[in-house]
Amino acid sequence: MDEVGRGSLAGPVAVGAVLIASDSPPPPTGLADSKVLSVKSRDELVHPIREWAPGAVGYGSVETINTRGIVPALREAGMNALAELPRQPDLVLLDGVHDWLTDADLFSSAATPPVRTVVKGDLTCTVIAAASILAKVARDSLMSRLDGGEGYSWSSNKGYASPSHIEALTLLGPHHHHRTAWKLPGVAHE
Repeated sequence: MDEVGRGSLAGPVAVGAVLIASDSPPPPTGLADSKVLSVKSRDELVHPIREWAPGAVGYGSVETINTRGIVPALREAGMNALAELPRQPDLVLLDGVHDWLTDADLFSSAATPPVRTVVKGDLTCTVIAAASILAKVARDSLMSRLDGGEGYSWSSNKGYASPSHIEALTLLGPHHHHRTAWKLPGVAHE
């Protein structure tokens, strides 16, 4: 699993998940961290990834980010992605150093498989790189189609802090797709 959109100013956070088994065929060539691949390369890898192994993308809503924070939104996205896979994995390899998937709430009914964090996993582990690519392509596509984004240039900046996005925040103020619980640049905060 890997997440995309954690540092964005607008839109949901996305988590990609790819399910492999010990008898899975070799991975497609060209898998790498989605951030180092061109848009064209990412787009061209989606079909080979889906031919290689089942994959899914889940989202954590802006509402969750604004009311509960980014970590609960990451968990929401990860659990949504896991629910879309044909079966639960025996182990989740999670990019990074922090396990945001496992819920520390004793009263939560949602169980997660065991998690192993992999530092720079999107660079060193093909299945995490594949998950990163699926999440990036799906979230970028969603941000390009998100209603009301024309003035904020979401089709080009995907909700991240670009000069045009910050200028739009200054002129137009936050949209309901913005993460208003955050200190948005260009917006006066009390």
